[in-house]
Amino acid sequence: MFSAPRNRFNASPKYQPILRELGIDAESVFDHPDIIPWRSIRERQNCTLDADLADGRHIRLHIKRHLPERGTRTPADEEALGIRALEIERIPTVPLVGWGRLIDGRSFIITEDLTDYRDAEKAVREGLPFESLLEPTADLAAKLHDAGLHHRDLYLCHFFVKYNDPSDVRLIDAARVTRLPGWPMRRRWIVKDLAQFWYSTRSPAITDEQRLRWLKRYGEKRVLKSIDPLRRSIERKSAWIGRHDAKLRMKQKDRNVSIP
Repeated sequence: MFSAPRNRFNASPKYQPILRELGIDAESVFDHPDIIPWRSIRERQNCTLDADLADGRHIRLHIKRHLPERGTRTPADEEALGIRALEIERIPTVPLVGWGRLIDGRSFIITEDLTDYRDAEKAVREGLPFESLLEPTADLAAKLHDAGLHHRDLYLCHFFVKYNDPSDVRLIDAARVTRLPGWPMRRRWIVKDLAQFWYSTRSPAITDEQRLRWLKRYGEKRVLKSIDPLRRSIERKSAWIGRHDAKLRMKQKDRNVSIP
């Protein structure tokens, strides 16, 4: 006898009482009146849920709602696995609340807000000196690659910095985090990560000299003999990313909308 398909919801034990209090199950993730979408793109919605709990705490949850996907592994599964991989390697990231899949193939992932942190790119634009982030972000990138992982979206905005302690940095948006392949493909993916970071730091508030010192710090942490060949590859890839990003912005004007 075959069992009927059903919705799936994997919830962290720590958050199960909170989810019950808020009335959140797999189906209500898609229709709960307090879950507010702030960005809708072709493949998903990004949403927030703000709530005051019975014990007096305020909580903000971030929810990604994905369209139906074929196959056994969903985009939500991929991101949950990415967060778990970062946690295993002791790379600071977001708290994973839960994730799941509906019978119709839609999937979702829920994380808790990093209340005392802010997007590093916004922080720099608002006046935080990049100098205070140079070493913490370089060290975190080096730790990521030394652990045999790559991010594939390693932009400055995916580093979150603590408001009162710029040395405390977390890496978010783990949807594409996975294990690095063997050589020579390993170098290609490392260059892509570093080029994404390099490209995302091209702003008036960050100098070429700081970018180079960032890369030197990364190289020291990874005990690289020379960063010169790596730098040249990063610069070429960064230029390509710039051209590709411009095309995406033209096609999908709402893609880079910031959370309110």
